[in-house]
Amino acid sequence: MRTLALVTASGAALLTAGTPAPVTLAVVGEPDPALAAPAPVPRPVLPTVPLALVARVHQAPARAHRSRPAPAPARDREGAGVGAADLLARVSACEQVSKGEYRTDEAAPATVPVCGAGGAVFWKADLDVDCDGRATAACNAATDPSFHGDTAFHASDGRPLDAAKLPYVVVPAPSGTWDYTKSGIRGGGVVAVVHGEKVEYAVVGDVGPERIIGEASYATAKSLGIDPDPGSGGAPSGVTYILFKDSRVSPIEDHEAAVRTGRALAEEFVRAD
Repeated sequence: MRTLALVTASGAALLTAGTPAPVTLAVVGEPDPALAAPAPVPRPVLPTVPLALVARVHQAPARAHRSRPAPAPARDREGAGVGAADLLARVSACEQVSKGEYRTDEAAPATVPVCGAGGAVFWKADLDVDCDGRATAACNAATDPSFHGDTAFHASDGRPLDAAKLPYVVVPAPSGTWDYTKSGIRGGGVVAVVHGEKVEYAVVGDVGPERIIGEASYATAKSLGIDPDPGSGGAPSGVTYILFKDSRVSPIEDHEAAVRTGRALAEEFVRAD
């Protein structure tokens, strides 16, 4: 049922009130959908919040409130942070372990002692380029008039070391002046060679004359920025050799192992009391 409001006006009503009075009639029929219910009121549209943003907001405090510091990078734990200045500071004073001093060349006076410091022995000398060992394009009888096709210590395959490829150091042969074997030094032992601001980790690879000190392989010189030519290269001074006692790389030709071991030993050496 629906109702309609009609307006009738009588003369008296118009005279007295001036306003028509509504009359309500009941009409049977289908309800008007438009009149049956009011139009729905649209709901307000809420802004959507990305889930990723919410996640970031909740994760930020966790980073800001860490209770423990992050572990040091592997390179620092292995001693990669130990530089030339650190090593040189550690060997600034010499506690002589040799009974005498060595020459840097046959005609030079004997002025170089072997010193001890903590778990190492060291000396400061020149760098003569050693090309001895396996014959290569860089090291052979034509490039080096003093070439000798063997080394005191051999690679794992039994062949002489490759001076052009492997950084190694030459120690003087045992004598009354000093016996490297009695100081815990042996073939494959790890050596830190310092020149300027550079450090190269090498191994003990060859044995030289009893009275001369200060010699390293072609590869050692090249890595330190020293002219590696066996005839005209080398450095006249300013090279420090630090040999870590009771160390050894096996196989001796594994240079990466020498670097890893050398970095760790260098860190221990610098931090030792």
